[in-house]
Amino acid sequence: MRLEQCLPLLGLLLCAVGTTAQQDEELEEEFLVEISGTTVTITCPLDDENIQWELSGKTQDTKESKFIIKDHDSSPANLSCSLGNVKHHLYLNAKVCATCEELDALMVAGIITADLLITLGVLILVYYFSKGRKGRASSAGDSRPRGPKMQRPPPVPNPDYEPIRKGQREVYAGLAPRAI
Repeated sequence: MRLEQCLPLLGLLLCAVGTTAQQDEELEEEFLVEISGTTVTITCPLDDENIQWELSGKTQDTKESKFIIKDHDSSPANLSCSLGNVKHHLYLNAKVCATCEELDALMVAGIITADLLITLGVLILVYYFSKGRKGRASSAGDSRPRGPKMQRPPPVPNPDYEPIRKGQREVYAGLAPRAI
């Protein structure tokens, strides 16, 4: 078979394998991680109250489905929760901050909208205040008297470049453009 005929078949095969892999991932339960200040709360996907937690290889005291790490120092940690022979692993790499404020999407959208409106307002103000000054000349540094336009005197002739006089045209006749 030629390559052009194999490519659609290969694409269909990859789509089929990708959807089966996604279905397998959906069956796998996930941890719930909540961060507030320097406190990190992790909820195990197992639904029982007799859960064994391990933080970086050390068994913890709590048996609840929620594990709370207070004053977390933002260092990565391996965490696992187990119930009998079923064990779930989590690599925790949470960045925490004691003085940070939490922003939700609505607040961020409000800040961006307010910034755009203020910028638009300043733009309109600058436009309207500069609109009336378009034709005016500035008075600073202008010592000429105002009034009707006066004709300027002719420029001072440069002695190095004199105009061609009628009697001297044959001197410059050889400077015609060359034919290529």
